Amino acid sequence: MKNWIEKENKLNRTFEFDDFTQALSWMVEAAFIIEKHNHHPEWCNLYNKVHVSLCTHDAGNIITEKDRILAEELEQLYQQKTHL
Repeated sequence: MKNWIEKENKLNRTFEFDDFTQALSWMVEAAFIIEKHNHHPEWCNLYNKVHVSLCTHDAGNIITEKDRILAEELEQLYQQKTHL
């Protein structure tokens, strides 16, 4: 989780891709992971970047194990898609 930053009770990460299509493709695949966990982040896309913020609303808007697990799965998907 070295690429995630804890700030204001959220886990934050900006994923960078080669272009808009690759970023959007990652978001679509990530959506299936997110839905599986029923744990929906705040996220936005600007061209080749996707910013993700995670916190658990049910726990009072703090970072929980649920967030860390989802962050790890999103990180794994990113590594697979970008071959890093």
